[in-house]
Amino acid sequence: MDGMGSLTTHAGTFSIDDRIAASWHYLPVEVPAGTSALRVTLLYPRDSGAVLDLGCFDPEGFRGWSGGARDFFVITELSATPGYLAGPVTPGTWQVAIGLYLVPGSGVPFTVTAEALSSSSGSASLASWLPAPASPPPVPASRPATRSLPAGAGLTWLAGDLHAHTFHSDGVMSVDELAAHAVERGLDFVAVTDHNTVSHHGFLGPASARYGVTLLPGQEVTTELGHAGVLGDVGWVDFREPAPSWLSFTESRGGLMSVNHPFGGANSWVHPMPRRPPLLEVWHWSWLDLTWTTPLSWWQAWDPSAIPVGGSDWHRPGSDAPLGTPTTWVACSESSVAGVLDGLRAGRVAISASRDGAVLLRDSGSLVAIGADGLVLVGPAGPYKRISGDLVRLPEAPGYHRLVTLTGATMALTP
Repeated sequence: MDGMGSLTTHAGTFSIDDRIAASWHYLPVEVPAGTSALRVTLLYPRDSGAVLDLGCFDPEGFRGWSGGARDFFVITELSATPGYLAGPVTPGTWQVAIGLYLVPGSGVPFTVTAEALSSSSGSASLASWLPAPASPPPVPASRPATRSLPAGAGLTWLAGDLHAHTFHSDGVMSVDELAAHAVERGLDFVAVTDHNTVSHHGFLGPASARYGVTLLPGQEVTTELGHAGVLGDVGWVDFREPAPSWLSFTESRGGLMSVNHPFGGANSWVHPMPRRPPLLEVWHWSWLDLTWTTPLSWWQAWDPSAIPVGGSDWHRPGSDAPLGTPTTWVACSESSVAGVLDGLRAGRVAISASRDGAVLLRDSGSLVAIGADGLVLVGPAGPYKRISGDLVRLPEAPGYHRLVTLTGATMALTP
């Protein structure tokens, strides 16, 4: 092989019968020795109502996933398109994975082309395939003042968001841009949960150090039957396997799993799950009216012992909810990834509608309401106390509690 050439072209039409037969279809690509870069392009009529996902497996396993967010990818030894893993372009049979997310009744024609670049082609050719990444944004000159909330000995309440995306899946920000934005929003941690990939994980540590915010490695395991949030550097979770295996795999690697937006319209959770994950994303932007009790009802019916968490599902400005809306508070012994995971695992959690809004938490045998003057405390049996003052301690009581407005909108929640 010399220079650039077409390795393989697959063309055809995916039908409804193909979709029924399998959610994912695999197109083989023979990669010869001496390949330094592989580029794959997927073409199909996007105005047809079809949505095709794109991913890749090399002879040894997973190499990347971009879902419906991209129609091409490039993989080289030192860099790769976001969503894909850089590394040696191993010779052998690769598989281009096509997910048939939506297929119209008339079917969808497609073309997949794989091209190779040899090691002798030079850096200029490679640069034309995969331009250099943009420079990271500057560290914000200031950040909102940290809120000081009552906490047990050796613990500090940290403010964060457990559900956010970058351009490693269908978001628009780089990891560095997300970290800088989190600082501007006054957050202490953010879980970066890109869909069905871990290509962002290698960028989290450097960005955390650069911007002074804890970025939790995560992934949103995404299928048509529901989405799960996996937190921790556990390795790639195979979304093609049954959901119970995701939980077993995550636990075996020391991570935590949640069911994400379980009542979220077409993305609601319908996976069979004999054993429940420890976390549940009770508060998500799809809680469109905070007077609704649907999320609370789902939580209590699914598993009242599940630790409730919140996530904005941040993708881009003007979409979904602002980063940190809601805010998940975790009482941590340290601000590291391990410290946040330990706090979550122990259930030292509270959720508020916003980072600077009313907070309800448990501390030293008390329910503590902060910034909640005029709100109403609601327990499992209903409303029972009007809050008066900026910091009010009340006797601890069992069951989840909320702070609500006089019209019943939830402003804060504690398990």
